[in-house]
Amino acid sequence: MSNTSTGIAGLDLILGGGFPRERIYLLQGDPGVGKTTVGMQFLMAGRAAGETCMYIALSETRTEIDAVVSSHGWNLDKIHVVELSALDQTISLDSENTLFEPSDVELQETTRTLLAEIEKVRPERVVFDSLSELRLLAQTSLRYRRQILALKQYFADKRTTVLLLDDRTSDPTDLQLQSLAHGVLSLEQSPPLYGADRRRMRIAKLRGQRFHSGYHDFSIHTGGVEVYPRLVPSAHGRPFVREQLSSGMVGLDRLLGGGLDYGTSTLIMGPAGTGKSSVSVQYAAAAARRDECVAMFVFDERLGTVYERTRALGTDLHALVDAGKVKLHQIDPAEMSAGEFAHRVHEAAHLDRCQLIIVDSLNGYLHAMANEKHLGVQLHELLSYLNNLGVATVMVMAQHGLTGHTMQSPIDVSYLADTVVMLRYFEAEGRIRKAISVVKKRSGAHEDTIRELTFDSEGLHIGEPLASFSGVLTGVPRFIGERGELQGDD
Repeated sequence: MSNTSTGIAGLDLILGGGFPRERIYLLQGDPGVGKTTVGMQFLMAGRAAGETCMYIALSETRTEIDAVVSSHGWNLDKIHVVELSALDQTISLDSENTLFEPSDVELQETTRTLLAEIEKVRPERVVFDSLSELRLLAQTSLRYRRQILALKQYFADKRTTVLLLDDRTSDPTDLQLQSLAHGVLSLEQSPPLYGADRRRMRIAKLRGQRFHSGYHDFSIHTGGVEVYPRLVPSAHGRPFVREQLSSGMVGLDRLLGGGLDYGTSTLIMGPAGTGKSSVSVQYAAAAARRDECVAMFVFDERLGTVYERTRALGTDLHALVDAGKVKLHQIDPAEMSAGEFAHRVHEAAHLDRCQLIIVDSLNGYLHAMANEKHLGVQLHELLSYLNNLGVATVMVMAQHGLTGHTMQSPIDVSYLADTVVMLRYFEAEGRIRKAISVVKKRSGAHEDTIRELTFDSEGLHIGEPLASFSGVLTGVPRFIGERGELQGDD
């Protein structure tokens, strides 16, 4: 049996190709989570495929439906809309019926009207929005289950794919409806302590077809729902040559044993102002000048500030962005979930085939997480995925505090990175200076020296090893040499 597209690429992917045809599916979630939007996209996809589609509105008026559709820039052309207001029917039936309970007659009349419209149109796709009205008319769980079972039996030989929307107003422990459906898709919405609501979905059930289990983030934008499938590293990969990525600076490449390796991740960490972002931009500019695709995801700075800062160091990042060699993305952590961010990175690596991806910074990525304890797992999956594609990943992380034992990392992710570059402040001859060192590199040898890092209008410069100092990495260095030994080279 072939599948039918939901009209949402990410949802089709986690479903394993879409909904199997000619079955009944339950889409459940609290009011406002996006059920109607998903249902509409399902019908839009059917219309685009030349199928006959029907939308049955049990609780909303045509005016309300048109407002939802127009807000996304859609229209209902060639989609049959059936509007059944339970309130209007109740008023009419109460005034005419005196022998039977109004609810008994209402349910029968509503069902008869629905089936008559379906017989007339003979749709290939139907959306019921929502089942809460039928539940109210049925009054008891037994009558409600029988009614849904009758609908299922009716559609059994109609060659119709049915999507039932339910706002979960019934007892949460009542799973009768889920047992009748061929598949169950659950939508959830939760407000973080700050920022936009987070939405996620889960395939709770899908008979006869493999699907991607677990939670997947999604969002609602003008134009519909966008689903961000959870990355599974083992499902992705492509052959690549394990070469080294040069920074364009002899001193920095020498410190890293020749450069960074493709298919590995690098963490650049240190207190604010030590030059972490500048080092990452050095790699971006060098790769772009070699006509390699570079993607930068900036959490903490405005793009204008990034351009000004890099221009002061002799790199015209704006020109590289305008030329399409560097794709610069401004990320607002209060508005984007971790799943959506991972999806944007996936698009850069898979669709744009970027060979270098820079995340500046992990502190912003941490703020995008609804729950901090899951950061390590999600970041591990993301880095493993990028490594499998042969992408060189550079992550920047700011440590709290400036010097001494006050410096702390917001979360320990150093064990996830293949290479760790550490930047530090140190004081000498009445001046605040910066030091750089490589404390870890899994993919090969590297220098174990600590060198001075300086900046000017011509860029970054790596000095000689700081042999005259002890304790630089602790943030409380001690000068053990003689005056005049601090002159570095390029």
